[in-house]
Amino acid sequence: MGIKEQSFHLADGLALSALVTGEETGEVTLCLHGWLDNAASFLPLLKHLSQPYVVAIDWPGHGKSSHKSLDNQYHFVDYIETLYQLCQGNHWQKINVIGHSMGAMIATAFAAAFPEKVNRLVLIDALGFVCAKEEEATALLRDGIKSREKRRKKQKTYYQNKEEAIEARVAVSDLQKNTAALIVERSLAQDENGIYFQNDAKLRNKSLIRLSMKQAKQLVSDVKCSTLLIKGDKGMDMVNKGIVLFADTFSQLDIISLSGGHHVHMEQPKETAEAINNFFTI
Repeated sequence: MGIKEQSFHLADGLALSALVTGEETGEVTLCLHGWLDNAASFLPLLKHLSQPYVVAIDWPGHGKSSHKSLDNQYHFVDYIETLYQLCQGNHWQKINVIGHSMGAMIATAFAAAFPEKVNRLVLIDALGFVCAKEEEATALLRDGIKSREKRRKKQKTYYQNKEEAIEARVAVSDLQKNTAALIVERSLAQDENGIYFQNDAKLRNKSLIRLSMKQAKQLVSDVKCSTLLIKGDKGMDMVNKGIVLFADTFSQLDIISLSGGHHVHMEQPKETAEAINNFFTI
């Protein structure tokens, strides 16, 4: 099944770039990547999925998608509206969603808010939400605003070549060089000063506010569709914590552990796809 580039234009004027397989003749499966990744993180998986039409998007500010204007930030809740606009604009009535990391959290919130639009939900190495205690609200607000000030003053980082950029990504993640290369190649741009990551720098700003645990559990309890968690046995510690905190709150949750890290779907694409294909046909 061939993989092609496609763009989707949203009602708010942003354009989402995507990698697409199949034709829009059957059920839509939407793949949502994690923070500072892009649609290429699903390339190994796309080759093994059996769904008829699969769309892996670049979130706004990531990969080849539009950046928000200078006076706009990337709030978690805004990603949920991005999904809503994408579904409405393309008349997708009910979709399957595969989300990794941040994409899994967004997918969970979307499934909670719009249960009529989600058939089945797959979460890869993420469960629940990143929460904060209510008494941390003031400190979060202060730190978030200060981080914006710091980001505005920060100079763009340039690399001599693609290999140097790949090594920089490997150094701050659990990615191997071959899997990091897929993500990095889709993220790079070049100007007269050299090669740089074209992800919007504002993505690194700290959040001004986070969900409380009570709010997070309310969202999870409102997810009514069948849900599958695929976790890496060497993945993030927060996934195991999420299982303790949120697993019993899901209406229908199955958990599969595979050998691998946070990007287990890139390390074990065949095994991950097999689990997803089976889940979608139950």
